[in-house]
Amino acid sequence: MSLRPWRDITRRHSRQIMVGNVPVGGDAPVTVQTMTNTPTSDAKATIDQIRRCEEAGVDIIRVSCPDAESTAALKQIVRASRVPIVADIHFHYKRALEAADAGAACLRINPGNIGSAERVNEVVNAA
Repeated sequence: MSLRPWRDITRRHSRQIMVGNVPVGGDAPVTVQTMTNTPTSDAKATIDQIRRCEEAGVDIIRVSCPDAESTAALKQIVRASRVPIVADIHFHYKRALEAADAGAACLRINPGNIGSAERVNEVVNAA
């Protein structure tokens, strides 16, 4: 076993995607992702926590976007971050549209929260 055991993992074949400027899947190196636990609507606290995560070596950071106040703060958070921000959408497809508009590198959304095919198309087009 090596000093970095996660590099010894036998990985299943997958398609590579980009989350911002970070390759994920395929032959890309394993990345470290974490999620903030501050209210995203508190941009300063969230940015401070993101800074600490960046200093610890995180590659991708997820932030929760449960309400319009959170997605409103997301634009400032995305600008301040040095790593890609993934918007974690909880309850309403409109948050996904707002997060895409705010510059999130990726959207994580429960498909059951989107609704109709029309709404799915709207989210896909925004992304």
